[in-house]
Amino acid sequence: MIHIQIAEKNQECIKVTVKGHAGYAGEGQDIICAAVSILMVNTVNSIETFTEDDFTCDDGDGFMEITVDEEASPGTKLLMRSLCLGLEGIRQSYGDTFIQIMTKEV
Repeated sequence: MIHIQIAEKNQECIKVTVKGHAGYAGEGQDIICAAVSILMVNTVNSIETFTEDDFTCDDGDGFMEITVDEEASPGTKLLMRSLCLGLEGIRQSYGDTFIQIMTKEV
């Protein structure tokens, strides 16, 4: 299962942590893992390309975390909100068996 932790401050998404594997299909065939990975990587690439904001990105096997400053630009805030929307869309499409999302206010 993919576990996603979303940290919000003042109703803005400031950190998204993704851990695990969906187990929907075999390695290289798992469309849920691929979709989550694409959303995360695209968000990193978009923040780098379209904003001048500083952020951190940590990743490893079955793990990725994006953290932005609470004072990020409107563009970065929109990209992070879009990421969260996309992740929630995947969860709605495939269910809680493969992806779990927890949101907390920090």
